[in-house]
Amino acid sequence: MSTTETGHVTGTKDKDYNILWFTEACLDNALRLETYIADAERDGDTELADFFRKAQAESQKGAEQGKRLLASRLAAQ
Repeated sequence: MSTTETGHVTGTKDKDYNILWFTEACLDNALRLETYIADAERDGDTELADFFRKAQAESQKGAEQGKRLLASRLAAQ
């Protein structure tokens, strides 16, 4: 594990890339959970559908937090 910022290859500092990656992963997870919710609903499993809805809400929350953090950091540069 490196202890210094890089970015010489991508032009993006590691910490900025990490925020981008995290935000994208949250958004991707929210989309994937939509399929899982539909599967659970199709099978009549409301408990599982509710579980996936809660997980989806947390993923959406993480994505929004990531977007806000990235925007504030990019504005400061």
